[in-house]
Amino acid sequence: MRIAVVGVGYVGLVTGTCFADMGNNVWCVDVDGQKISALKKNLIPIFEPELENMVARNQEQGRLVFTTSIKEALDQCEICFIAVGTPMGEDGSADLQYVLGAAEEIGREMSHYICVVDKSTVPVGTAARVRTRIQRELDNRHCDLRFDVVSNPEFLKEGTAVGDCMKPDRIVIGADNENVINALRELFKPFVMGTENFLVMDIASAEMTKYAANAMLATKISFMNEMANICERVGADINKVRLGIGSDHRIGYQFIYPGCGYGGSCFPKDIKALILSSGEHGYGARLLRAVNDVNAGQKHVIAQKVKARFGEDLSGLKFGVWGLSFKPDTDDMREAASITIINDLTSAGALIVAYDPKAMREAREHYLKSNKNVAYAEGKYDAIKDADAMILITEWKEFRSPDFYEMQSRMKKHIIFDGRNQYDARQMDKYGFEYYQIGAGSVKR
Repeated sequence: MRIAVVGVGYVGLVTGTCFADMGNNVWCVDVDGQKISALKKNLIPIFEPELENMVARNQEQGRLVFTTSIKEALDQCEICFIAVGTPMGEDGSADLQYVLGAAEEIGREMSHYICVVDKSTVPVGTAARVRTRIQRELDNRHCDLRFDVVSNPEFLKEGTAVGDCMKPDRIVIGADNENVINALRELFKPFVMGTENFLVMDIASAEMTKYAANAMLATKISFMNEMANICERVGADINKVRLGIGSDHRIGYQFIYPGCGYGGSCFPKDIKALILSSGEHGYGARLLRAVNDVNAGQKHVIAQKVKARFGEDLSGLKFGVWGLSFKPDTDDMREAASITIINDLTSAGALIVAYDPKAMREAREHYLKSNKNVAYAEGKYDAIKDADAMILITEWKEFRSPDFYEMQSRMKKHIIFDGRNQYDARQMDKYGFEYYQIGAGSVKR
């Protein structure tokens, strides 16, 4: 099939590339000329395992085209995915200016029937607004071209997005036109071959499904962090509690790890947007508000532990930080716990030396750019040289089994604050470390 993808951000780039890898001809469109020029040279603006090689391969084989011209893409295609960003507005709502702007461009430039597919995460009712914008532009042109608007929310996880796209848990389609449903069924058939994971529903339900999925996962994380905070106060061990509840097949082990709060481009934004949308329809969404509040508080827990150990004034103290991205296998620092933790510590006078395998450029150029008390190291052991403590924030694989003897030789004081409960307290005791974790007993010296 011939497909256009408008928006070459995280979702659009992965989706378009995966469509091409399945043999489709894909035109990816973006208004950012520098980004398009870089992509034509196989320079990827994000870190995502496998993606760079896939982009290069499909460009070389002529199935993947990058362009700034939406007209060029639409002239070739009958299916157009809108995959632009929906950043959080000042009031917490999803900012739809880019989605609606893309709809207007489609209406201005389309020259034949187009099936427009909303791939971006959008509130219920957005498909209708997209339809209105396209029709308005067609009316201005005095054109009577037909088009359909459907919903196909994405469920990609950063760090495993290529695998999620190529072998999805499910494909959700919100549509009311049988011909469109059959066309999308054909498009997605190679991705769900041998399964029954092609789910068709009304448009509003499809739009809501993405928000509901993210709200459920965020709720599990905040619930587990709430339990961890209770465990710490009553003398229980959240690591053992996790095993006790996870063995119940109704609960399972996924998303029940305690930590220092969720971040990223989806959960924080989508929870706040859903709260706001609920309020606009007269519902208070008390549970979602609690999920959001617990998460906001959880991002301060590690800094609170550091201050409880060293005092409120951290002047003259140096801390090595392992991990900056909001999760492993990505360079994304949007809403990352590291930002809150580092700013809390430096506000109290601390000096931070940070290391992350992929996210240090993001930190330097954007999220921690103005923080003069942050330096960066070339490796994890360099970050803890002469450190008063090591703080683990992101659970990258290379942090799971470090050389603790090497750490001892580098650090001024043998103290670890573990924001992801990666290490075993007995092991820390064996190596002579003072050890603090989330929701469980500490090893003190």
